Amino acid sequence: MDALLDWLVGPYEFAFMRRALLVLIVVSVVGGVVGTFVVHKGLAFAGDALAHSTLAGVAVAFVSGMNISLGALAAAVITALGIGWTRERARVSYDTAIGILFVAMFSIGILVLSTRSSYTPDLMSFVFGDILGVSRSDLVGALILGVAVVTFVLAFYRELLFVAYDPAMARTVGLPARVFEYALVTMVAIAVVVALKAIGIVLVNAMLIIPAATAALLVTRLQQIMLLAIAVALVASVVGLHVSFHASVAASPAIVLTGCALFVAAVALNRWRARAPRSMAEAGATA
Repeated sequence: MDALLDWLVGPYEFAFMRRALLVLIVVSVVGGVVGTFVVHKGLAFAGDALAHSTLAGVAVAFVSGMNISLGALAAAVITALGIGWTRERARVSYDTAIGILFVAMFSIGILVLSTRSSYTPDLMSFVFGDILGVSRSDLVGALILGVAVVTFVLAFYRELLFVAYDPAMARTVGLPARVFEYALVTMVAIAVVVALKAIGIVLVNAMLIIPAATAALLVTRLQQIMLLAIAVALVASVVGLHVSFHASVAASPAIVLTGCALFVAAVALNRWRARAPRSMAEAGATA
């Protein structure tokens, strides 16, 4: 019993582990809330594109000596608004608009980085994640952005729900559907930046998609999916963080792979629930 308690509580004797846990709680809440809309609207590619587009902001901020997190936020928001503008003005599909902006911003980031003869660990932490290196300022920044996103969703939940399910009907009843569609993509951009330092550009999309996709297998209502997605993200984060600490492996992939294991478990449970009534019906017919 003491060994189990030490396994669970021991890591949090260190300040960097406490900061990592707190920022992962913020990432889990924001990822669960925004990820529900991402999965429902089929915007998985948008999350991945916005994550990679932040490289442009990170690179420009790094080279010019500005705050890297602010550069990432600016790049993500510009890309999100650019996706909406390109889709509307050029009359192309979401996937096409996302693909164009994604490669453009990612190419800008690579171009800017090519002017540097070397890289620093601080910059590469945004590519691969550095949850154990999260500073107090990183935590405060993630908390501010997270509170802003959750507050916006709570304030306009019914409008966002309406636009998510039927944007054409939302326009018919007088809702500014276009504004909320822009807001939705911007929320995804902010959620990406919240998770960027913790998980990194490469894996940040996983925290948006995996928990929400897992929850969607088990419940149906959007509000239920959000709450369960937050719970799944929290479990994956805590378990992955402990595995990382005790096994001395990278935290970001450990968290993502734990989330993948939960998704597989949800698939198995879903299949078992589908088979159970059938088996009972067959048994009743035989009797």
